Amino acid sequence: MSPYLAEFVGTALLVLLGDGVVATVVLHRSKGNGGGWIVITLGWGLAVAMAVYCVGRFSGGHLNPAVTLGLAAIGNIDFAWTKVAGYILAQMAGAITGAILVWLSYLPHWRETADPAVKLGVFCTAPAIRSPFANLMCEAIGTAVLLLGAIAVPAAHNLKGPGWSEGFGPLLVGLLVVSIGVSLGGPTGYAINPARDLGPRIAHALLPISGKGSSDWSYAWIPVVGPVLGGLAGAFLYRLLFGL
Repeated sequence: MSPYLAEFVGTALLVLLGDGVVATVVLHRSKGNGGGWIVITLGWGLAVAMAVYCVGRFSGGHLNPAVTLGLAAIGNIDFAWTKVAGYILAQMAGAITGAILVWLSYLPHWRETADPAVKLGVFCTAPAIRSPFANLMCEAIGTAVLLLGAIAVPAAHNLKGPGWSEGFGPLLVGLLVVSIGVSLGGPTGYAINPARDLGPRIAHALLPISGKGSSDWSYAWIPVVGPVLGGLAGAFLYRLLFGL
């Protein structure tokens, strides 16, 4: 499998399982309705782990433009700038595809759910308190923690394989995502991944979802810019503290 196809498939699976757990918890008449924040954070962490296990050996399992940019920026020996554009395009296409599959999976439930904000929340994040600077900082900090931890996983000799895409790596990164969600996810819903937020937001705008409202484009730049800045900061912090 080409690394670009792997990033497409992996990101689609990530969003299918991640947005799927949100749909399970928030959509009316779902059997998991009311499951709560812990279910969502655990589901997203497992989504990351499963997606990386599926495709990591082909592409490294980035599944996140912030990861891709962070690794390229610090001169990771296994990833060159020439691959960045292709990886990000594949991730965006995969995220949109995954969101469409969630919509199809819960097709009868959109009509049963009255609140447009709840429907949008299945696809993308929104702040608990709308404060652009604070929301941006939260996304940046969360993504910096993601990159710092994800790069540290193989360096800490936790794996049988050479990177986070093998051995215990995906599971550990998935647990890292759970930790970020329960600790730092409250203010913004922790996108920490531009593709994960923007791709499904585009799908929400395009799909004929019953009773949907605005896709909240005025907020959409924050879960893109914040994770990019945080991803770069986390990658450079790792290099500063521990070397490559």
